[in-house]
Amino acid sequence: MKMSIGVDLHKTQFTVCCLSEDRGVQESGIYPTTDHGYRTFIMKVSGWKEEGYEVTAAVESTGNTRYFRNRLLKRGIEVRIVNTLKFKVVNESVKKTDKHDSRTLAEFLEKDMLPESILCSQESEDIRRILKSRSVLVKALVSLKNQVHGLLLGYGIESRRGQLQSRKERQRILTGLADHRSYGNAARAVKPLLGTIDQIASEVKELESVLSGLVSEDENVALLQTIPGVGLITGATIRAYTDNIDRYESAKKYAAHAGLVPWVQNSNKTIRHGHITKRGPVELRTAFVQMVMGMLRLQNKTAGYRLMCKYRAMKENKGTGKSIIATARKMSTIVYVILKERQPFDPSRMSPDPKYVEMSKVARCYALAV
Repeated sequence: MKMSIGVDLHKTQFTVCCLSEDRGVQESGIYPTTDHGYRTFIMKVSGWKEEGYEVTAAVESTGNTRYFRNRLLKRGIEVRIVNTLKFKVVNESVKKTDKHDSRTLAEFLEKDMLPESILCSQESEDIRRILKSRSVLVKALVSLKNQVHGLLLGYGIESRRGQLQSRKERQRILTGLADHRSYGNAARAVKPLLGTIDQIASEVKELESVLSGLVSEDENVALLQTIPGVGLITGATIRAYTDNIDRYESAKKYAAHAGLVPWVQNSNKTIRHGHITKRGPVELRTAFVQMVMGMLRLQNKTAGYRLMCKYRAMKENKGTGKSIIATARKMSTIVYVILKERQPFDPSRMSPDPKYVEMSKVARCYALAV
């Protein structure tokens, strides 16, 4: 006999509703998200399992869902993660209480009508955490450097972009300020900021070293780094937020996961296409854009690629922004094929289509004639 448990999980507590198939058991309760609270809940559920119930729990995806799921899986309790983007019954309910929400989850679980969300592997989760920490630190670095540029400008010192990148250059600026009385207290104002920049830059390098160790034997990252312009951070980001490429039946579905496909509204005879959906991890979408930017920086290698030829042609009509996004969408297809076929990037497959080259020549000649 089945036992369906709906769980409304929060930071400090979780509310559960337990429904047996024959309605012999209908219980609800509130437990703290402490070790004692988890053990008390698991003991109760284990008792029902001993009575012969087939227990399944449903919980919405949130910050501590993985920890909750792991605690229950260790005791052999099946847990289903609910995709909150597709399950609007709870969010749009006029009666929004924890008890009611847990009851709703239990009832839909019993009918097997819950849209599920797949958690990534623990390895991917570890890489994501490192990348997130690095991203926070890099943003802090950029903010601090902008503050230093502003302070220096206030003293009439015009600093160049990228001048604060190296520790040696930062020390040279500080020494120069201290040696000139005309700058007043500029050195005292800038010194703590430069010291903080040094510290954060050191932490960023340490995180990158940890990340390098995590993916040193990862075949997916090695394959991705064969693409021109893809380094450690971009490769690790795509690997972490793709997780398992076999989850996606086609390159189109993979692009949809990255949010790089356009909105489509089809009603009667009217079909409308909008901007990209931006659904899915923003980190993955950004990584594909970075891939395009990397290829643009390596024009000496990539200028003859079919992908880059189409980008330049599109840029003349659509502009830079739309062209980069469209090219990022094509890059997602290349990544999909590389990870599916388990083959490195092959530059020979990037040679321009002769028909496309001929059409481009005709178009340019026509434009010059006009």
